[in-house]
Amino acid sequence: MKAFGKLAFAAFTLSASAAALAASAPAGYPAGYQSLVDGAVKEGKLVIYSTTDSAAARPLIKDFEALYPGVKVEYNDMNSTEIYNRFLSENAAGSTSADVVWSSAMDLQVKFVNDGFAASYASPEVPAIPTWAHYQQQAYGTTYEPLAIVYNKRLINAKEVPQNRAELIRLLKSDPARFKGKVTTYDIEKSGVGFNYLTQDFRVSGNAIWDLVSTLGQSGAKLQTSTGAMMERISSGENLIGYNILGSYAFAKAKKDPSIAYVYPKDYTQIVSRLVIINKKARSPGAARLWVDYLLSKRGQTILANQSDLFSIRADVSGETSMSGLTRQLGNAARPIQVGSGLLVYLDQAKRLEFMRNWQKSLRN
Repeated sequence: MKAFGKLAFAAFTLSASAAALAASAPAGYPAGYQSLVDGAVKEGKLVIYSTTDSAAARPLIKDFEALYPGVKVEYNDMNSTEIYNRFLSENAAGSTSADVVWSSAMDLQVKFVNDGFAASYASPEVPAIPTWAHYQQQAYGTTYEPLAIVYNKRLINAKEVPQNRAELIRLLKSDPARFKGKVTTYDIEKSGVGFNYLTQDFRVSGNAIWDLVSTLGQSGAKLQTSTGAMMERISSGENLIGYNILGSYAFAKAKKDPSIAYVYPKDYTQIVSRLVIINKKARSPGAARLWVDYLLSKRGQTILANQSDLFSIRADVSGETSMSGLTRQLGNAARPIQVGSGLLVYLDQAKRLEFMRNWQKSLRN
């Protein structure tokens, strides 16, 4: 080895050693956790595929990298369907893929578990999250996010804002010309999260949800694949109102945008959770475990709630953007979606096709 090469290798070794010394196991974790931290630092990199907007994830990534110097996060922000297809194809080809998938498409995440793509990991943070929020030590719920009706408060009077689904139907039917082409919701044929949310609506309300879909169709609803696109159109006045929009993003947007307001439906408010899984073939399995534990930790959840505005799932995190705060606000209207095999029902090909046919038929009525 040439002298320069020896010096470079020595510098790298010293740098890695310094990072390992700086990165310590969190207080109260199992005695052997430091070896996991040291292994993650040697891996040096963590690749994440996520539906969470990069801006919302940035405070978490910054703090994680400060907590574990030497572990660099490569963050890829995509829609749920893109993540699902990319992760599947990369695993099938044996090519490099995500170490961690963190997605709000709860059904697709559970499908990864059932299809054998997720690694098992018993996080030390499990006792701090609800029992309904984790599945087979392979999928963990990280957030407690309500789905909302979002509207432009400059263009919709406070007295006419719908407080539930029946009132939303009445509002749209009360003035068809006014709302024609001015309503938005997910395109469930292109958005995995949108499909998941509507199938869960059906589980709660049965065929009544098709009355709402039919009304959306009669109003010429503009279908989108992302929450951001819907809220931008509502903010501009291009659309007046939107259904089944993530309340966490609406909350964050409303703080900065005086046009945006939202309500949580009082008949029932679905609560969704971003599920995190570790790739069974992860190139950096140690760093992936650190990320899962960090997301579930009180430190990570406090940043998630107070800086990322994603609503904490831990009972010991307080504030408006927390499970405890939201539970007080919603009371019996809260309907958390159970993490488990029940989410797979409408991924069955026959049931999915039937659901899509009902969706298309209702939109045309």
